[in-house]
Amino acid sequence: MPSGEFAARQISLHRQRLRWSNKYYKRKVLKLDVKADPLEGAPQSRGIVLEKVGIESKQPNSAIRKCVRVQIVKNGKQVTAFLPGDGALNFVDEHDEVTLEGIGGSMKRAMGDIPGVRWQVCKVNGVSLNEMVYGRKEKPRR
Repeated sequence: MPSGEFAARQISLHRQRLRWSNKYYKRKVLKLDVKADPLEGAPQSRGIVLEKVGIESKQPNSAIRKCVRVQIVKNGKQVTAFLPGDGALNFVDEHDEVTLEGIGGSMKRAMGDIPGVRWQVCKVNGVSLNEMVYGRKEKPRR
């Protein structure tokens, strides 16, 4: 590898070629994570609730985590989203419009003991789910 006074171009070209062996660089440049992402790289997305589901938590915990199946408006993809908070399931009905966000797991993956759930509901019909759970706001009548 040249390292002389006028070798800068060769060194930078060499570095560019070698960067392709780094899996994180390759995925970023080819936008593979955005293509595989149901939200298409956006931080939040709107969706319509299709059904309520209960998902069993992973070992060693034993619980049924309350989730909803949601169809995303902009591309029609279906995802499962977690409902955070005690009694949050009572504020969500089928055909409600919800806002989804990432659940906060590492590398945009599932978090905690909920298998395969990568999203959570943050708003229902434009009102914060957290506010409704705490009783500060009421669910709007549509």
